[in-house]
Amino acid sequence: MQRPRTAAALAAFLVAATALAAGCSSAGQDAGTRSTGPRAAGTGTGSVTGTGSVIGTGTSGGVAPLAQSWSGWKRCAAKELAALTCGTLSVPLDRSAPAADTAGDQAGTNGATAGRRLDLAVAAGGNLDADRTVLFLTGGPGQPGVQFAPRILDEFAAVRDQYRIVLVDQRGTGANALVCPLLQRQIGYADLEVPSDQAVTECGAAIGADAAHYGTTDTVADLDDLRRALGLKQWSIDGVSYGTYVAQRYAAAHPAAVDRLVLDSVVPVDAFSATNAESFPDVAAVLREVCSAEQCVGDPAADLSAAVARYHLGPALLDVISLMSVVQPTYPGLFAALASAAAGQPAGLRSLVAQWQRNSAGPADQLSQGLHASTLCLDLTFPWGGADSAPATRARAADRAVARLSASALFPFDEQTARGNGEMRTCELWPRVADPALGSLSLRGVRALLLHGSRDLSTPLAWAERAHLDLPGSRLVIVPGAGHSVQSRGPASVRAMVADFLG
Repeated sequence: MQRPRTAAALAAFLVAATALAAGCSSAGQDAGTRSTGPRAAGTGTGSVTGTGSVIGTGTSGGVAPLAQSWSGWKRCAAKELAALTCGTLSVPLDRSAPAADTAGDQAGTNGATAGRRLDLAVAAGGNLDADRTVLFLTGGPGQPGVQFAPRILDEFAAVRDQYRIVLVDQRGTGANALVCPLLQRQIGYADLEVPSDQAVTECGAAIGADAAHYGTTDTVADLDDLRRALGLKQWSIDGVSYGTYVAQRYAAAHPAAVDRLVLDSVVPVDAFSATNAESFPDVAAVLREVCSAEQCVGDPAADLSAAVARYHLGPALLDVISLMSVVQPTYPGLFAALASAAAGQPAGLRSLVAQWQRNSAGPADQLSQGLHASTLCLDLTFPWGGADSAPATRARAADRAVARLSASALFPFDEQTARGNGEMRTCELWPRVADPALGSLSLRGVRALLLHGSRDLSTPLAWAERAHLDLPGSRLVIVPGAGHSVQSRGPASVRAMVADFLG
């Protein structure tokens, strides 16, 4: 794909490309209304819900709907969603707190959570009267679903007559986005860019104890509330990137409710190392494969290693290479810049890094970095343990874990990259919050199709292979030459394969 020639064009391209392809931790500038901290949880209104007639009953499967928490289907008010129907699902912010009795319980910021609720926007297309439903889960964490529904429905053209296709703004996204202005400005759509200490601490302090309610465990509970609200006994789930992690967590918690899983650009259910070192061999292999296909000169992995050692750009390069694999998996300009840097001329490489970082800006209502940080720091296991670990213990534990990695395991990066990438640094500084204990995550018996682009470094092949092992009987399809999100950006044969799998 031809590279946009201007900064504005590249920024627009990043928005469009990442709309369907947010990485394990990809996509978000601040949302329209700035504040000194995250937008108050529960203040979103589900504004896409219109006032037209109710469409579709959503009661296939004989499950009693949750009438008090579900608005019902109505014609969408937003012009861009005119072809869809919309609804609002009300869920408790804190599922361990007593239920609310009054509408006023939705008000408040980051104080006591008891009774506070979130209104999650939901949209549907396809055949609303179909007896089969597929839930599509976008990525991030931090990406909404509803605003991307028209594009995603195009990807389901082959099964739109047989399925009702549902998308939802997961908690902390869309109208309920957690808005941390400084963190959002610094990170935007990036996966692994390193934020300032100030940005992280300001965001963590503003969200406060509420951060304990923005992990995948609560999202999974929200989704099952939605299933029951729609009166469904079973549905299929199609997830991309972080959406694959949510889909697997849902299937592990509610196996009888899942018919089929489509997992595109897979994050394994048992997560991954915060050092990201398990992805480093894939970086070397993919860059060498693309270089060979593009007939470039030299060894880009060796050049990358030399540039990292000489100029200490490891964390920034890991982030940019990951982002390039989402947007332009031919990695334009990278190989020449790496070769020049390895030869002692780093200006081109520094310029390339700065350009990608500058143009990865994006608003919180497209990817909330506040939610992104909350979820990752709650869900992932770090060298120091979980989010409930004592902050004073974290730095030493991280240092010890990285020191155990050999030079060969780190190639083509270094200890600084493993120790100082954006995920590691953000969660090291994140405030201590209650960490929900996870039960069994067995996925045995779940029918699953796994899709992976051979050039994807946002969710590397090692993750897809691990998830494939976690899903006995699943099928893993590697799409040659594709990057991240192969349903939206891969060949038509991928969409045909998904349609055939869904039946």
